[in-house]
Formats: sequence, structure tokens, C-alpha cells
Amino acid sequence: MKARASLSLTIQQRAAFAGLPASSTLRRWVGLACRRRAHLVLRFVGTAEGRTLNRTYRGRDYATNVLTFVYSQRPVHADIVICVPVVRAEARAQRKPFYHHLAHLVIHGALHAQGHDHLTAQQAQVMETLERRLLARLGIPDPYA
Repeated sequence: MKARASLSLTIQQRAAFAGLPASSTLRRWVGLACRRRAHLVLRFVGTAEGRTLNRTYRGRDYATNVLTFVYSQRPVHADIVICVPVVRAEARAQRKPFYHHLAHLVIHGALHAQGHDHLTAQQAQVMETLERRLLARLGIPDPYA
């Protein structure tokens, strides 16, 4: 893997949700996934805002765990939106620690911001391999196992 690129990260609404990791932890997670110069916003939202964004921009009328809005690729400019209640519910349902699931989705969103996707089986394999490798560096087990 290439060395880390410069990262400008703005974190929004972290204080609105109890139990989220420190900003330094979130920065570490995002930075781990960034391989190009990036200007990112990591925004935490509740169910209503998550549902509105998903409905408006993806045509799906439900809150989803993570949305990534990419505005440019060189340098990367993107917003990563995490719906905290959805992530908490998924972690409980999957019997995973909340921090592990959150780290996975933050990294997932950061990879999307850099052009990775999972629309085809080949794309999914590449993206999931990267996610596994990055999460392992954090001591987090394979999220797909």
C-alpha cells in the first residue's frame, strides 16, 4: 500500500451522539483508508436526517448506515454521513462491538470517497479485501466472517 496522503478532516455532530469515539480515533480510522490527498467531512446524523438524505439522493425511503457524497477525485472532496442509530442497531443485531462496526463503516465510506465501489463482484472483492486489511491493522476481526 502507498503511504498516507494529506488529510483535511472536519467532523460534524460528534457531540450530539453519546459514546462516539474521540475525534483523534475517527481521524486515525479515516486516515488509515486515505491514499490520496483528501478533504473530507465526516458527519454523524440521526434517523430522520439519514432517511431524508437517502430518499433525496438515492431514492430509498429509509435511513441507511453510511452515505458517501463525492464531489471530486483529485484531490478527493467528499462528505461521509454516518447514521448513528442505524449503526448501533446493526451492531446489536450482528452481535458486534459498536466501535468495530463503526470503524468498518467509516473506513468503508472513506474508500468510497476515493473511488472504490462494490457494484460488481470484482469491485466488491477488491473493496472488501482492503476493508479487511485495514480493520486488521486496528485489531478488528473480519466484518464479513
